[in-house]
Amino acid sequence: MSRVNWYLWSGIGFLSLVIGSFVFAGYQLHKFLNDASTLPIEAVAIKGERTYTTDRDIQIALQDLMQRSFFSADISLVQQALEALPWVYRASVRREWPAKLRVYLQEQQPVAHWNGASWLNVHGEVFEAPARPELEHLPQLSGPDDLGAEVLTAYAQVNSLLKINDFTLASLNLTPRHAWHATLGNGIVLDLGREDKIARIQRFITVYPLLAKQDKPIARVDLRYDTGLAVGWGDAQTRELIINDQKPR
Repeated sequence: MSRVNWYLWSGIGFLSLVIGSFVFAGYQLHKFLNDASTLPIEAVAIKGERTYTTDRDIQIALQDLMQRSFFSADISLVQQALEALPWVYRASVRREWPAKLRVYLQEQQPVAHWNGASWLNVHGEVFEAPARPELEHLPQLSGPDDLGAEVLTAYAQVNSLLKINDFTLASLNLTPRHAWHATLGNGIVLDLGREDKIARIQRFITVYPLLAKQDKPIARVDLRYDTGLAVGWGDAQTRELIINDQKPR
């Protein structure tokens, strides 16, 4: 009986030793993999066209995360840190053996100023980023933030029609009540209302030669009528042309 107990306890002791060895080995491996001094991240390779995001910007964004080891660095946190940079639209990150992180950056593509201080990208999405002198020429668009894509589409339509008729569109505004206001490159403001903005732009183009012959500076043209328009002259006098009795819409 004592011999059986001896074998039993010997087996338990051996099993405990094996388990302890595995636990210790696992601990040592975990410690090794997470030791930044043992397996440091030696390089970050950046790909993708960059115009507004510098190497210094990326270095500052990742400086704390780079203190981790190659294996323990949280890739999702690296991605979040990069996408938090103002001019970065998307970032993808992966490990590359033996000690490198490979990053692909896609920058924002600004197409317009938005509500004065923000930007609108090619997808009609609003984003915040510092002013850039080389982008001052972009059009000024404004409206509710959730309607950026709609305003951008409307700008493309209106600008295309004006451009083929030798006008430029400097700004387009959509009010909270969904009324459109356009400002041309020559300073004329067009009140387009909430409906039929393209048809009303065409009406302005048609009647503009007649207005230009008046030899007065045109300040504003109200096109919110079915069959006419009202003109605000630069000398503060307003003259109505081809107006019926309907109220503007």
